[in-house]
Amino acid sequence: MNQLAGLAPHRSLRDLALKYGPVMHLKLGSISTIVVSSAEVAKEIMKTHDLVFASRPKILSAKVLGYNYTDVALTPYGAYWRQLRKICILELLNTKRVQSYRFVREEELALLVQSITSSCAEPVDLAEKLFNFNHDLTTRITFGKKSDDWFRFKGAVREGTLLAGGFHVGDFFPSLEFVSTLSGMKARIKKNFIELDSILSKVIEEHLMKDEKNEVEHEDLVDVLLRVKKNEELEDLFVGGTENATNTVEWAMSEMMKNPLIMEKAQTEVRTVVGRKPTVQESDLNELTYMKLVIKETLRLHTPLPLLIPRESMETCTINGYEIPAKTRAIINYWAIAMDPLSWKDPEKFEPERFINNSIDFKGMDFEFIPFGAGRRICPGISLGVMNIELSLAALLFHFDWKLPNSMKSEELDMDESFGLTLFKRNSLRLVPTLRFMPSSV
Repeated sequence: MNQLAGLAPHRSLRDLALKYGPVMHLKLGSISTIVVSSAEVAKEIMKTHDLVFASRPKILSAKVLGYNYTDVALTPYGAYWRQLRKICILELLNTKRVQSYRFVREEELALLVQSITSSCAEPVDLAEKLFNFNHDLTTRITFGKKSDDWFRFKGAVREGTLLAGGFHVGDFFPSLEFVSTLSGMKARIKKNFIELDSILSKVIEEHLMKDEKNEVEHEDLVDVLLRVKKNEELEDLFVGGTENATNTVEWAMSEMMKNPLIMEKAQTEVRTVVGRKPTVQESDLNELTYMKLVIKETLRLHTPLPLLIPRESMETCTINGYEIPAKTRAIINYWAIAMDPLSWKDPEKFEPERFINNSIDFKGMDFEFIPFGAGRRICPGISLGVMNIELSLAALLFHFDWKLPNSMKSEELDMDESFGLTLFKRNSLRLVPTLRFMPSSV
């Protein structure tokens, strides 16, 4: 239990796996749990027995913040989840829909560059700039505009992310769920839910009024969800669309600051491809081969979800020779898999070149590289999330040169991590930008 409640459970569980093997059975309170730490066994869980392990355990934050287990990421497997998944794939996140928001991405990218430009020659909190960019981008795609309650909504999303990644006694000792009440944790989660729900309800009401007046010109995601009568998906979009993209770009920039030759190579590629154009365009992304390798290596070494999202077995099956009963919780320690020397040479080294002439991808078919999961429960928003990561990172590399503040040396850069719902830098990356190419106006 202490291994999961600590500051770095992915590391603690990896250390246990080195001693006890790639499949461990842990009794977490009254919850029977297996922890998987190899690509081979992960494949058994997420491919061979994917249907058996397609469900999710019921936990406090998913119940309260997830509208009683009705969001696509955390709802148990069944007809309702299949319906939500179909809506995500066919309505919300299909290629045509993602491409339709190109103008929004371009406008928000220009605002990000302008915001950094206004702070040139002074240290900027890159994580804050990136979070604001991803938050505004996600709200515009989802709501059709930036949130009227910008600071309130931003704070509520961040609070919800912290609470969802927290340790709750009742998740492991169901008979002790009252402890979450006594500690005030349940009240804190409910307060956050009320805050988020009030903002989202206001947005839905505005969209319903707009629909009644036939004022819908360009469908945003709320319009789509209302058309298919589902509004439970909104919160998932903000956690996945904001936190994961922000963390990935911040880690990528951190690694390149520690490895100046990689930074130089990535910048040279971006500036060569973009050429004399005023800014990065989505059509440039396909040619940014090396930058994509940097992103892949970042997703390997600093995966947003080191333990992915837990699964739960729906019937008895055999995994790696062991009989696993129904209702067993399964934790896939993807971080341990990404650090496995059997799958990766020098796994703790940041080396984008390892993906050159390598067909390994993050689409869920290569189980040594599954930052977005695999099988039925793979993240449905990969294409949208990766595009946001690529665009923002390319813009940072194209428009600015970067240096560490206060004459700090690259080897002195802090790379400590904090574990929550996502894996993020404990101390935000602060860099000094120098404008290289003037951005175009919005």
